[in-house]
Amino acid sequence: MSSNGSIIFLHGASSSGKSTIARSLQSSVDLPFWHISIDHLRDSGVLPSERIKSGDFDWKAMRQDFFDGFHRSLAAYAGAGNNLIVEHILETPNAQGELAMLLEPFDVLFVAVHCPLAELARREAMRGDRREGSAAQDFATIHIDRRYDLALQSLNGTAQNVARILDVWRKKRPRSQFFNVTSGR
Repeated sequence: MSSNGSIIFLHGASSSGKSTIARSLQSSVDLPFWHISIDHLRDSGVLPSERIKSGDFDWKAMRQDFFDGFHRSLAAYAGAGNNLIVEHILETPNAQGELAMLLEPFDVLFVAVHCPLAELARREAMRGDRREGSAAQDFATIHIDRRYDLALQSLNGTAQNVARILDVWRKKRPRSQFFNVTSGR
């Protein structure tokens, strides 16, 4: 059996720059890391998206099982010895607590990706693949009561942010703040 993998967990609002940071980090880090996100699953056709859009399937009824499966898959990948760069939005009150239980055996670096609201709105509009206002909704809620191992400002630039992540990841550090879940988050 392989040794456990490491996890670099990028958490930020939609359009905050998580994917850009993850891609650059993956090409810069010393070990092989998988870059994984909900968007990768959605864009690969894993979900029956057309049937959800047409109303054949109820996304609200499917949503919890989908996220439960995604979260469990992260633990399975890391448990098999794979290193992960996870970009994710912990948007439900219990998501971090549930994930903390699943990821307890692993070395996790929990990274906040911050971006000013005006920039989030601009990026969201440019992308055109997000529900308008989702970035603002994330901005207002997702970082509340969360403690991070590292906080980044996306406007500082990808190269600087990746360098900061690598610097912290390479150092001996205490157990991740990811496991210090407060206020039901």
